[in-house]
Amino acid sequence: MQAFEYAGPSTIEEAVKSLTGSKSGVALSGGTDLISRMKDYVTSPDRVVYLKGVKPLAGITETKGGLSIGAGTRLVDVIANKDIAKEFPALQQATLEVGTPQIRNMATVGGNLLQRPRCWYYRSGLGLLGMKDGKSLVRTGDNRYHSIFMTDGDALFTSPSSLATPLIALGATATLVGEKGERTIPVEALYQVPKTSDDRELTILPGEILTKVTIPEPKGKNASYEARQKQAHDWPLVLCSVSLDMNGNEVNNGRVIIYGVAPIPWRSEAAEAAIKGKAITMETAAAAADAAVKAAKPLSANGYKVGLTKTVVKRALLAAAGNRYWEEA
Repeated sequence: MQAFEYAGPSTIEEAVKSLTGSKSGVALSGGTDLISRMKDYVTSPDRVVYLKGVKPLAGITETKGGLSIGAGTRLVDVIANKDIAKEFPALQQATLEVGTPQIRNMATVGGNLLQRPRCWYYRSGLGLLGMKDGKSLVRTGDNRYHSIFMTDGDALFTSPSSLATPLIALGATATLVGEKGERTIPVEALYQVPKTSDDRELTILPGEILTKVTIPEPKGKNASYEARQKQAHDWPLVLCSVSLDMNGNEVNNGRVIIYGVAPIPWRSEAAEAAIKGKAITMETAAAAADAAVKAAKPLSANGYKVGLTKTVVKRALLAAAGNRYWEEA
């Protein structure tokens, strides 16, 4: 990898100063994504700012009925937290499926949220849009793991954060600190669709640090369900997280967020409309699953994701309602 300066701050202020004082500095926490990108020369920073020594970035605390999770909190600590297991099973389940025990002992919440796309064109140095000579390599090449929504544009990678999916469903916010101070935004606002090869897919500004995510008090039921190619270490092919604000047995309002199908975490307003005012049954969950994929426009080799998306939407909704029929003997 390219040579770089190293900084090991102990406070958030020192970390921000270290980042803003460099031309292409990057923050390092668990390193499960950044180190591999540096080795492949996809990312070549002039300074690496190691955040493990910034103790305020780690930890889980209660806040007005909800929870605040430091960006430096390890995934294994999210899984072990009893409040998360009880109140936010959608987050616990999605976290439990990340990587391997070794990765979960190193990876952090902030690192998962801010990791870069797993698209092999991007990882081969061809940029986020995977273009060469003005043409999309993704459209004409191997696109089996790429988007099935928003495919009219050039950004065809899929948003890589599996934790963003439940956090958006749960209405979480992200707090960022930079040279100009602190700002708080919805977690979904961390992501954007790049329009050109010079754009980024993340909205975090140069020199900013993600310090925490805050989940409001749960209003109802929530769950996650994913489909993957193999049970061993792998990324989900498709993942759905749902959060249901219930009025008795009927859904007052719901959020249905899907991973692995678009360059941003995909919110299915069609699926949400299909369950509004209804009880979650096999029939209504199936109807919501059908609605979720009506706008899908798969590429040449990823049409299988349409069926998988229907399955994860249906099962996530049923899991939230307490019906896990697929686990019955």
